[in-house]
Amino acid sequence: MFRLLLLLIIVVPALEIAVLILSGNVIGVWPTFLLIILTGIIGAWLAKKEGLQAIRLAQLQTQQGQLPNGVILDGICILIGGIFLLAPGFITDTIGFLLLIPQTRSIGKAFLIKIFNRMIKNGNFIIMSRK
Repeated sequence: MFRLLLLLIIVVPALEIAVLILSGNVIGVWPTFLLIILTGIIGAWLAKKEGLQAIRLAQLQTQQGQLPNGVILDGICILIGGIFLLAPGFITDTIGFLLLIPQTRSIGKAFLIKIFNRMIKNGNFIIMSRK
């Protein structure tokens, strides 16, 4: 897992720089700069909107005595999507928007469930229950 993260830390910024240079050559430096700023503003607005909606839904489910499992995963995806949108670049912005839009967030949720299940199976993640 550490090697994968290290690889991503090296590869993703290199790819982002390549895409930004290509974009600057194709559409120009200022349109590329403005597009990065625009995606940041739209992403921040969308992250706030979706995050507040997830908090309200979690509160509602908790008040009704339900466990907000799906909403917690939504919140984690929204948080990760917001972090991706903070990084300048089109690749991370695309991933961030995919995690923020409810229709495509299910892919991220399925990936998180797979990771959590693997961690539980390996004993790296322990679930404690009070009863």
